[in-house]
Amino acid sequence: MPSESTAAYRSPAARGPRAPNNGLFAFAHNTIGLCMEWFIELLVRVTGKRVRKNDAPWLQCFLGKPGLIGTSIYERIAAESGLRIRAPKDAGLLSSFGMLRGPSFDPFTIRPEIRDFYEHAAQYQLEVWTEVSLTGRFFLWLLVEFISRRMNQLNFPISSLEVAKGMSSEVIQLFDPNSGTTQATGWLRRLKSSGHVIYAGIYSVVRVPGEENPCVKVTFPCRGSANVYLRPVAHPDGSFGLGSFGLDSSGGVFGRSGFYRVVDAGPDYWRVRNFTTLHELFRVYVDNEATLRTDHTVSFLGLTIIRLHYKMIPLPDSVVRSSAINSRTADVQPV
Repeated sequence: MPSESTAAYRSPAARGPRAPNNGLFAFAHNTIGLCMEWFIELLVRVTGKRVRKNDAPWLQCFLGKPGLIGTSIYERIAAESGLRIRAPKDAGLLSSFGMLRGPSFDPFTIRPEIRDFYEHAAQYQLEVWTEVSLTGRFFLWLLVEFISRRMNQLNFPISSLEVAKGMSSEVIQLFDPNSGTTQATGWLRRLKSSGHVIYAGIYSVVRVPGEENPCVKVTFPCRGSANVYLRPVAHPDGSFGLGSFGLDSSGGVFGRSGFYRVVDAGPDYWRVRNFTTLHELFRVYVDNEATLRTDHTVSFLGLTIIRLHYKMIPLPDSVVRSSAINSRTADVQPV
């Protein structure tokens, strides 16, 4: 009889993309990829800040190992942490959107459709479009061709053809088998056309020292870990005092929202590099046709590298609940 872990969630085969198999080309391809990975790790170790683990709990994260990450990362984390895996049909990225409440952010000023998505993301399917700038195309090609394909992680779609068949979305919970409590939430998104993993992330809410409101933290295990800390933003652009939702990583200095690379530096320390020139911006909103959408922009050195546009559609068994939420919008008043 299958265990609760395998019954609730079966990881697809963790195959990465096949490397070129014609001798010299394959050797050169792998060598370039390894050199790029080593260079990034060396950059973090040499220029990163040495941080004592006990002094910065907000940086605590799951670290990846060199080589393939892929869909099996959640199973590895579960095995190493004594956790199990489940995938409830109504699982959310956040157990409660109210976790983001802070001095300057009130979750109840955000439209309920948006709050529902974050609390029940597993009940939505995704459609996605991509725009890649001319300046960003070469940068993304280098990243994806030589690093992302090897790891099967962070495979940003460079061409609109890659997302033409859509994107799969799975919300995975890592839970304590003794208490049943969820210890971490994963969001796995893959290109249906190729099976390549776009994001195998871990979502949580943390307090960041330089931010007055709790932040959404997204961890991407890779060679070490890539952590993105996003501060919540309310946009009062809707009716009845309710508006759209933003997430912004442009904190600018260490200890604020931003993009952080983390590598292990012994039992008590990390090396952490805050890449202050790399920013992500999300805007989640309901359009004029009552469709839930997200615009996701990644910029580097002030230049837009890629834009992703998502449409989030409730699955058939969640339409009734979603419709009920929509019908109550006029009755919701900001706190």
